[in-house]
Amino acid sequence: MKITREDVLRVAELAHLELGEGEVDAYQRHLDSILTYVEKLNALDTSGVEPMAQVAPAGALAAGTPLRDDIEEPCTIIGEVLAEAPEATSTHFRVPKVIDR
Repeated sequence: MKITREDVLRVAELAHLELGEGEVDAYQRHLDSILTYVEKLNALDTSGVEPMAQVAPAGALAAGTPLRDDIEEPCTIIGEVLAEAPEATSTHFRVPKVIDR
């Protein structure tokens, strides 16, 4: 698959990214490489492969592996985090708006 410069610029626009000239060229190569690899994967015969809802082997989640228990714990670093934030209250901080469109 061949990704054009216009394709990269369109994806960057959709993602609200500002790319420099060197970055456009680099992303063009990277995206082309990724999509070429995906084309190879699409060529594989997967007709005998069962669809998966989980990436863990069957029964692994029921046996308690590979995931850890989900245990709620208090945040012990909130004071340090809020101390570094420019606009903070005792429980949260304001971040700059990232989407202007």
